[in-house]
Amino acid sequence: MSQAKKIIAYINIAHFIDHYAMLIFAAAVIVIAPTFNMKYGELLPYATPGFIAFGAGSLLTGWLGDKWSRRNMMAIFFFGMSLTLLGTSLIQTPLQLGIMLLLIGMIASIYHPVGTSMLVSNADKLGKEIGINGVWGNAGVASSALITGIITQYFGWRIAFLVPAVICMAVGFLYLRTIPSSVDLIVKKSSISSPRVSKSVMIWVMASLVITVIASSITFNVITVALPKLFQERLSSLTTNTATLGSITFFVYLSGALAQYIIGNLLDRYPLKRIFLPLAIVIVPTLYLSSLMNDYWLIFLAIIFIVGIFGQVTVNDTMLGKYTADEWRGRAYAARYFLGFTAAGLSVGLVSILYNQGGFDLMLKAIAGLSLLTVVGAIIFPKEKRAI
Repeated sequence: MSQAKKIIAYINIAHFIDHYAMLIFAAAVIVIAPTFNMKYGELLPYATPGFIAFGAGSLLTGWLGDKWSRRNMMAIFFFGMSLTLLGTSLIQTPLQLGIMLLLIGMIASIYHPVGTSMLVSNADKLGKEIGINGVWGNAGVASSALITGIITQYFGWRIAFLVPAVICMAVGFLYLRTIPSSVDLIVKKSSISSPRVSKSVMIWVMASLVITVIASSITFNVITVALPKLFQERLSSLTTNTATLGSITFFVYLSGALAQYIIGNLLDRYPLKRIFLPLAIVIVPTLYLSSLMNDYWLIFLAIIFIVGIFGQVTVNDTMLGKYTADEWRGRAYAARYFLGFTAAGLSVGLVSILYNQGGFDLMLKAIAGLSLLTVVGAIIFPKEKRAI
């Protein structure tokens, strides 16, 4: 295996870990809350600082990756994630839980600006590699719901944090052994075709990106945080078993992750807008209709809107990768993820507020309305001048 492929392999694993770790609490909070004599809506906001740090921290980590070492920043990611997950498994109070979730968010902020930059620099086909990377990341989202649900059901929520802590430590040692520090000196431009818009309409690219990143990031975070609880309430006539609900959530997320692979390949073959707009449109009605549905119809609609939401992430990352140079790509992705994840971090509190005010009926309708901004972003995105 070439060095570039080894780097991409570890970056994909890190993407899995990143999203898995950030959503352990979202799946386990259902079990953790009663241990502190608290309700779901009361304990969930303790995760808000961590999700804000997930985005805000990317400004510093992206800069450090560009100016210091992307390879070493990823080593800090693996070992730091191990230690913070271990610490979370040992907490005794809600305040301690909030502090550890904040630290997890800070460490998790390393991945997207640094890891994505390493991926783009070593990719031969940008859309394909970002699509595959998206599969790994969202398999982490899906697996977090499944594995956390199973572990909390049979072994307790503390073990749900301890197991990935051990795995992260092992991966970190393998990473240091396999990837030499010299990789920071090698910049390989991805051999992608060069679709570009003229400088005169570049403002529309940036406007589209800003609108889309804010709207789609909030939507992504609200749905991934809320889906386990949504299924617990709306699928109660089918099952109340935590492990079974985790399995259903896993397969819904997996459908979105697999769709990212297809979307990534399509982005290498067709103009970005041709993929961008349909994905944006499909999210709105499916979220709205989901607010009215239960049981099998809810699962069906969830699969569709998860495909749209996850696919949008692939579009956003490919869009940015095509319009940035390697020497400041880390900072460009840092700005993208700062904007997206900081806005998304606020969504944890938004989930709590909307849920307490009107349950999932109000929440899903509100997010459907917000998703109209993604459609606006897709409409104003200019056509690419491309030789196919």
